Amino acid sequence: VSTIIKPEGTNRTGEFSRTNEFVYFVMFGSAKVLPVSDDMSGRTDARESTEKEIEWRNLRRRENTSIRAARPNQFYAVFVDQKTGSIHSVSDAIPEGVNRKTVKVPKGCVAVFPMKPDGTEMLWGKTPEPFRKLVEQGFARVQNPEAGEKATIQYLASGTVEKILAGEVKIVDKDSQGAVRGYFIDHTIMPKTTWNKESHNAQTAGTLILKALLPDRRFPFPKSLYAVEDALRIFIKNKPQALVLDFFAGSGTTAHAVMRLNKQDQGARRCICITNNEVAATEQSALREKELRPGDDDWEKWGICNYITKPRVEAAITGKSSEGKKIEGEYKFTDKFPISDGFQENAEFFDLTYENSIAVSHNLAFSRVAPLLWMRAGSQGKRINAIPKSGYEVVESYGLLIDLDKATDFCKEVRKTESVRVAYIVTNDDRRFQIIIKRLPESVEPVRLYESYLKNFEITGGE
Repeated sequence: VSTIIKPEGTNRTGEFSRTNEFVYFVMFGSAKVLPVSDDMSGRTDARESTEKEIEWRNLRRRENTSIRAARPNQFYAVFVDQKTGSIHSVSDAIPEGVNRKTVKVPKGCVAVFPMKPDGTEMLWGKTPEPFRKLVEQGFARVQNPEAGEKATIQYLASGTVEKILAGEVKIVDKDSQGAVRGYFIDHTIMPKTTWNKESHNAQTAGTLILKALLPDRRFPFPKSLYAVEDALRIFIKNKPQALVLDFFAGSGTTAHAVMRLNKQDQGARRCICITNNEVAATEQSALREKELRPGDDDWEKWGICNYITKPRVEAAITGKSSEGKKIEGEYKFTDKFPISDGFQENAEFFDLTYENSIAVSHNLAFSRVAPLLWMRAGSQGKRINAIPKSGYEVVESYGLLIDLDKATDFCKEVRKTESVRVAYIVTNDDRRFQIIIKRLPESVEPVRLYESYLKNFEITGGE
């Protein structure tokens, strides 16, 4: 794809004045270009209209931390009419310590509570009064009323409700429960191979944005934030859980663009940025004159990662510049808002190190290995940062078993935690490892430590 990055051109003696660069897209497997809101050419074209059914969300919260005791005002009964299968009414919040079975159920109804399959009392995603309003408006429903007290209660997210009220959603009718049925009207068109958009100007949308974030620092030729945003949108606009990998992060434009995409549709896309901490050649000479070498703190602080990438990501999230000041100006085009608003995002920064295999095998380097286990399991939820005193620990996305004598308790806890993806088992005993993994749910991937992992931390050269 040819993209205009400097309409006025770059003057070069005896050559054409360059206005463009090229974007290369390599598609693997089922990857394909998706229609977007404009064709990128700068022209106004007819757009195809497609209909996308509104999305219903489950009212019961699924995070392990969302238990009844956490927010008692979000634990109550939703009464479902057994004859019509619709929501009859909603009880008030049930105080902590009060048995849910003492709640009086209206005649002909069944009480549905936010319960996990194992019987744990959880929370609903709304307090009683806001949820009653959703029911009244037709923005709540029962997905499977025939399940009785195990029925699934669903609702429309606030963003969807806002679009319905704004007329951006076509309401067709209401179902037998009185819940609305409708469609998003999506006007889209396939992007062309020549891009000519004001937002892709590398000076105004790249250099000047970076200058606002890092006024005391310089980075040569940063990409337009909006150009990277558009390039990503073409492939992941319908993938709110997408994982984006940037092998050469540079100034961190890709991570910044992913944040903007998430804000636009309340997505939870993640971005892994990889970069070295190379110091510019012109600066290396001056540092060597001061008898500094790579690895010294006063050398490393000038590297691209520490000096540009990390501070840029921090500034974008917090809305405060590298100087600690509120950033002036605003984002433009697709989503306009003050840069100082920042983003509701999390960021973790890690330095890749080499650890002695003996230290790792004796748990002496666990705190440095711990982030890798967390990232291997999806980089979500809590992280196990220290060797668990109980012999095992289970968090949202993974579990760690150190003491094989606690395998029974560990497997029970893993089965209770629905979101667990990976189980790390520390053992060199193949027989015991095989016995334990047979007791784990099929959805959980068993990973053996340290026999396989140690090889990744061994220092080469026989040392």
